Amino acid sequence: MTDEAETTPSATVVLLRDGADLELLLMQRTGRKGKPGAWVFPGGRVEAHDVRGGDPRSEASARLAGVRETAEESGLAIDDLELATISRWITPPVSPRRFDTWFFVGVVDGEAPVRPDGEEMVGHRWLSPRTALADYRDGRLALAPPTFVTVTWLSAFDRAAAAARRLGAGEPMIFRPQIHRTAAGEVVMLYPGDVGYETGEVEVVGPRHRCVMADGRLRYERD
Repeated sequence: MTDEAETTPSATVVLLRDGADLELLLMQRTGRKGKPGAWVFPGGRVEAHDVRGGDPRSEASARLAGVRETAEESGLAIDDLELATISRWITPPVSPRRFDTWFFVGVVDGEAPVRPDGEEMVGHRWLSPRTALADYRDGRLALAPPTFVTVTWLSAFDRAAAAARRLGAGEPMIFRPQIHRTAAGEVVMLYPGDVGYETGEVEVVGPRHRCVMADGRLRYERD
């Protein structure tokens, strides 16, 4: 499939808290070329001092990078032992910048203040997954596919601990997107488990696990 040696090891931390509903932390990246930045979860690259066991791509190395990056970008101090691993995203070869990113989830005290660093991150919002998806559909939030899929997963839960426990159970899902187009010209990102993943046949009938970009918005399909 993909050549992981060409990717940059990195980590993403999905932080949850309980308000009136389950809420997640999204942070806004610094904008470029006059455009507002995307909304993302805290995280970043694995640095040399994060590496454990000599492997910068290991889950342990990414876990430490996630803790460090979260503190740097948001001011929140978290414990790596309290993070659960939920997925791993490996950017496809067609992307100009490729990453091998472990996604972790953790629950934080709802009173802990968030302080964006002002350089990489310029803003933050605590909001329910359903609100995040509604704001995305209305164009108020820009979300990349890995963020969009994760927020969609979280929209099935009402409380933070239950979401972290359920998503962190079992083996983390590995995403190696295969990108194709439908006959109508829609961009389709196929994930392992989709009927067309191995063949690239996007129209064939069968189990779905994909994101479809239609009319400028993503749609997640998973049977």
